Amino acid sequence: MQVAPFLGENAVRLTLTKVTSALSLVLWLAASATAQDQASMSMPAESNGWHFMQDGVLFGLFNHQGGPRGGDEFKVPNWWMGMTSRKIGASQFTFNTMLSLDPATVGKEGYRELFQVGEAIDGRPLIDRQHPHDFFMQLAGIWRMPLTARTGLTLAGGPAGEPALGPVAFMHRASAAENPLAPLSHHTFDSTHVAFGVITAAVDRGRWVVEGSVFNGREPDDNRWDFDFGRLDSYSGRVWFRPGAQWEFQASSGRLREPEELEPGDVTRTTVSGSWLKSRERNLSAVTFGYGRNQKSEGAHNSVFAEATRRSGANSIYGRLEIHQPEIGALTGTDTHATETLTAFTIGGVRDVLDLHGFEGGIGAGLTFYGVPETLRATHGNHPVSFQVFFRLRPPAPMGRMWNMRMSQPMAHQAPAAADPHAGHHMN
Repeated sequence: MQVAPFLGENAVRLTLTKVTSALSLVLWLAASATAQDQASMSMPAESNGWHFMQDGVLFGLFNHQGGPRGGDEFKVPNWWMGMTSRKIGASQFTFNTMLSLDPATVGKEGYRELFQVGEAIDGRPLIDRQHPHDFFMQLAGIWRMPLTARTGLTLAGGPAGEPALGPVAFMHRASAAENPLAPLSHHTFDSTHVAFGVITAAVDRGRWVVEGSVFNGREPDDNRWDFDFGRLDSYSGRVWFRPGAQWEFQASSGRLREPEELEPGDVTRTTVSGSWLKSRERNLSAVTFGYGRNQKSEGAHNSVFAEATRRSGANSIYGRLEIHQPEIGALTGTDTHATETLTAFTIGGVRDVLDLHGFEGGIGAGLTFYGVPETLRATHGNHPVSFQVFFRLRPPAPMGRMWNMRMSQPMAHQAPAAADPHAGHHMN
């Protein structure tokens, strides 16, 4: 007797998906607990020893997207990152590993998100959905050596990493820490945070950092478990300015060589952004705002976003406003290159209910309202509304959270962050 005909092919697939997701969650928790044990053993008294740091998040997400293109689902977006670092002489070596079980817990088609466009699945555009992250999100090494008392040179790179382009990726932004969904402008600002092949050089002096990268600019394919290597034929440059400990600004531009699987042509991406972060003990206030532009052969797409998170004790509130020009042709299934502007406003909150052996759990909800342009009302409705209810879980982070970090930054050895597991770790 064959199992599939007896139970039905869809039932078998659903059962396998649930089993795989459950096993993936167990592995994620086990990895976090193991990393916590390693962290407690790898913080030697002397500063020249190895230092370990980890961070991550897992959302058990009920997701409702409104309108004709919407629907209901349960997904589990997640990522985990570990960093180990030590000083050798005057230089500092850091090794990064970032993984995601999205291929199992979110699935090949990702999660529903109205007006989201980016990447492809089975030879067709992935629309109204956010793609899952690849299992290997980052495997990179960073070497910083001082040139003078105030100047340093950093070389970074690896088989998976992020080039010097765009603001801090949304997963690491403190201003987006409690929001389970990616920005609609993800592919205008920070989609290159997973690049399979990247080399970056950076010079830092005082408040300034100047970076340049060569990298593989093609977006990953829909097999999320492997590496998608390609020629390092894309390039970018970025400048950072930190006027103080809480403020950080960047301006960047890059030329992406044939990034889209289904859309020929190069893309010139330009972004500017600013962020503010203030954290103390369990409290956190963070704001990020930015402007981005993708210049393609058929025209330009612009985006503006502003987001914020405020955490006080066990309670957090978050919000995001986006003014975004999506790819109308992909969303409507036509060849049009028309430029239309939509708005999306999200507000939500989280209440922490778990603090066990360093694991932080909270129950949250979010609500999104859209201002839909005339061209998209026939396909998406006049006033769709989306909402999410979720459980958020973070692993122990005895060295502090990886707020506002980027690949080309060496791991910062900060005693205050190590002493306070809830303090924000604003990487320097």
